[in-house]
Amino acid sequence: MSGSLEGRRVLVTGAAGRIGSVATRQLTELGALVTALTIVEDPSLKADRIIVGDTRSEQDVAAALEGVDLVVHLAALAHPTSGTPYDVYTTNVVSTFNVLAQAGALGIDRAVVASSINAYGVPFNPDNVLPAYFPLDENIPTDVADWYSLSKQNDENTARMAWRRWGIDVVSFRFPHVNSAEILTRQAEGMRADPVRGVREAWSYLDTRDAAYAIELGLTAPLSGAHKFFVAAGTTNAPYETESLLDAFAPDVPRLRRFPGRQVPIDLTAVRTVLGFEARYELDLPTHQLEI
Repeated sequence: MSGSLEGRRVLVTGAAGRIGSVATRQLTELGALVTALTIVEDPSLKADRIIVGDTRSEQDVAAALEGVDLVVHLAALAHPTSGTPYDVYTTNVVSTFNVLAQAGALGIDRAVVASSINAYGVPFNPDNVLPAYFPLDENIPTDVADWYSLSKQNDENTARMAWRRWGIDVVSFRFPHVNSAEILTRQAEGMRADPVRGVREAWSYLDTRDAAYAIELGLTAPLSGAHKFFVAAGTTNAPYETESLLDAFAPDVPRLRRFPGRQVPIDLTAVRTVLGFEARYELDLPTHQLEI
């Protein structure tokens, strides 16, 4: 599918969350009729229809999907410590299966799903492992050793199953850390003091407004199938040259190309060429000399 969202009914799950609240507002501004499914009440939500319910519930999701044309599934426990291992894993995988299975069975054309950079496993791995290579890309080997990353990996598997079973096209975004410009700026200040902590996520970030923009493109781009995309700002959140960071903190990790300036060491070719995505809100940071 492609075209305008004007007048189309879009379900956003996790609508009160960090990405969900911004995406709900942006989709509404684009003329979509938004059904917001949220587990917590939020009177500030800019949605045409608000349902307080649980994405694990067949009944709640069925009610939320009434009259829906498109789905944005963002509801999740977003960190390994957001609950017990059992709660984090089961909440995420059951929610994604429930939403995509019901949407697919109803004949809904398209869904956008929040996966995570953690689907490749390395950022939360308790062992001191590094990526297999830079830049990270959609085919990078996985090394999963935590339940949250496993849930995101299996969400991507569920997306492919739903497409094969029901023909619903699914776009899964491997989001990095997503936040407001203010918080991202504060985190960049911390990254200046301790840059090594960003190496396993490739010093990546994304403004919530850009996350909402990616979701818009994911809903409207002319594609078919089940796709997963790394999506991030084109620059890093560390005020150092990327090559200096990699020399210091990942000297033995192969580099498939060079990274001028503060270019993020993630391959964004797929999301740029297939969806036309380019981040609009990037951190304006000075470049300092890295001293170890």
